[in-house]
Amino acid sequence: MKQTLPGKVLILAELLALALFGPVAIPIANAQSDSGTFVVAEQEIDDFKSVFARVESKDRVEARVRTGGTVTELKVDAGAHVDAGEVLAVVVDPKIALRIEAADAQIAALQSRVATAKGDYDRAVELAKRGVIAQARLDQLKTAFDSATNDLKAAEADRSVIARQGEEGQVLAPAAGRVLSVPVTEGSVMLVGESVATIAANDYLLRLEVPERHARFMKKGDPVRVGARGLSGEQEIVGEGRIVQVYPELQGGRVVADAEAPDLGTYFVGERAQIWISAGKRKTFIIPSDYLFKRHGLDYVKVAQADGPPLDLVVQPGLPVADPDGPERIEILSGLKSGDKLVRP
Repeated sequence: MKQTLPGKVLILAELLALALFGPVAIPIANAQSDSGTFVVAEQEIDDFKSVFARVESKDRVEARVRTGGTVTELKVDAGAHVDAGEVLAVVVDPKIALRIEAADAQIAALQSRVATAKGDYDRAVELAKRGVIAQARLDQLKTAFDSATNDLKAAEADRSVIARQGEEGQVLAPAAGRVLSVPVTEGSVMLVGESVATIAANDYLLRLEVPERHARFMKKGDPVRVGARGLSGEQEIVGEGRIVQVYPELQGGRVVADAEAPDLGTYFVGERAQIWISAGKRKTFIIPSDYLFKRHGLDYVKVAQADGPPLDLVVQPGLPVADPDGPERIEILSGLKSGDKLVRP
């Protein structure tokens, strides 16, 4: 609806009075009385300062090659989520196939040797029963059969080792998490111990660096407030967390700390987030949010008078104040004094 000229004049008068004289009290005629009142009193709260933090993973692990060779298959890309033990790539050493063929040939030869030794030993046993062969000859054939059998077992064990080396060509994810980088491509030649992928394992945390003057105020367990994503500049709080570690060494004149907060799994590693940390204590005024209302783009509260109707008082609100056991509250930076009695609008 189009605003009339008197209405515009009233808005301009309010803004001019606020700029020249600070908060302005404007009497409102015929104000309705409300039983809900709130007495303004100075309170001590955490002095929250706005800083920026980087989203980091608690641990960064490398998926490394266990046997040298050529990458024949790459099954993961940067940004993908992987589970512990998932196959990320397959590395093949062509020499392993040749070694397996050689082992198979050796095993076939030893199997023939075992069969021959067993036949000789069985015939010697029958002849020994008839007393035709000497016991020494029987023992000799028995030793030859046992030796051939043991050689066959050793060859089969060697082949199992070679086959296991071929299976180790599968590069497995050491932990669950998101893949940060994949520095190889199919056809790359890899050496033992080289990395195929870097994984951000476990949960994410916020790493913050604040000026040295705040070091004495920061401690483990302090609350932090997390702002909206996108660095929009708006003082919008979307979550809360706790400082879990304060590093004892200053870096470049800054104290480094880690904070945990919920719902960080969708963030990019390295993404910056606006947070608020406690930098000591200060005294201020806190009122319930439902005592605040807007008119003409300004924030007002109703202040009761000893005689007459309540006054609409222009105030400057700050950030919301967390109070899990009570109603939503907000800080008032200016416009009120101790002892003011507020009336719910």
